[in-house]
Amino acid sequence: MSSGGLKDMLLEYQGYVLAYRLRTAVGGRVTPPGSLLALPEYAARRLRRQDLAGHLIREGLAPGRMRDLDALTDELMFGFWLNPAQVAEFLRAALRQGGHPALGSLEAFAALLTPAERARLGEVGVRQVCVHHLTCLSLAAPLLDPDALGRVWERVEATTPPLFVDELARAGQV
Repeated sequence: MSSGGLKDMLLEYQGYVLAYRLRTAVGGRVTPPGSLLALPEYAARRLRRQDLAGHLIREGLAPGRMRDLDALTDELMFGFWLNPAQVAEFLRAALRQGGHPALGSLEAFAALLTPAERARLGEVGVRQVCVHHLTCLSLAAPLLDPDALGRVWERVEATTPPLFVDELARAGQV
């Protein structure tokens, strides 16, 4: 696997970790079921999801296996940050139950990071991470305006964060 492919997968896991933390902080209906998956657990489930998705494309899936694919997609929060429909669904649910400061404040979002992560990133890196993820949350707004959606995507791509979460540092990936 290329280093770019590995970095993309690690960024995907990092996105899962941050989505898990945000959903846990917001609480209520958006609280993720179960505990945070360690990198090897996430990777195993991600491979299983990839296998089911590939089978769906090639041959279709029986209803039970389709439920498995949906359950894995939900558990992994696959696409949480970059899927406008998923972001909109999350924000609607979060706002119905009162919202959370991390949904709009750089400082409140930064509180989702551990002290070690903040130290590893430094002040500029923390800001970059927060801007990127809050920009991702803005993907929900312009669903009906393709030009606005394009501008938001440009902002998302311009703010891609580095690898930094503690779970990856413990696995020797950062």
